[in-house]
Amino acid sequence: MILIALGANLPSRFGEPEQTLKRAVADIQARGIRVIKQSSIWKTAPVPVSDQPWYRNAVIRVETNLPALALLDVLHDIEADFGRVRTEKNASRLLDLDLLAYNTDIIKEEDVFVPHPRMHNRAFVLKPLQEVAPQWIHPVLSRSVADLIKDLPQNDGSEKSLPLAA
Repeated sequence: MILIALGANLPSRFGEPEQTLKRAVADIQARGIRVIKQSSIWKTAPVPVSDQPWYRNAVIRVETNLPALALLDVLHDIEADFGRVRTEKNASRLLDLDLLAYNTDIIKEEDVFVPHPRMHNRAFVLKPLQEVAPQWIHPVLSRSVADLIKDLPQNDGSEKSLPLAA
């Protein structure tokens, strides 16, 4: 199971963050990556807490013949096409595409870690992930997404907003 997280908290040339996420899904599909399922868009507080605008986040489940690192290159190309410039860590962004999981592969190369090393602590990843892959098991922690969600703080600053598909 291949899982990709999408996030944005700044308007782009495509409109508000919700429109940006929808356009990003279309661009992913246009590059030959088959989108199997899409979560709702979730409105979430910035992590770490700051005065940034709230994020819009979603997760998609995809199929592709691309190896993990080639898929990650495609995701980075899409981010660049949308105008993302990587500056400081945790900065506001037009678009963020993260490869959360690539089947049960565990990848640790330079700056590439799959599964995503902080996903198990983030409501803005786990809640939409549960919508597209409720049976998913974290390949390193050997825990289900439902169990990981139980470990989150009760008031995690996330709320379901609207469907990603339109």
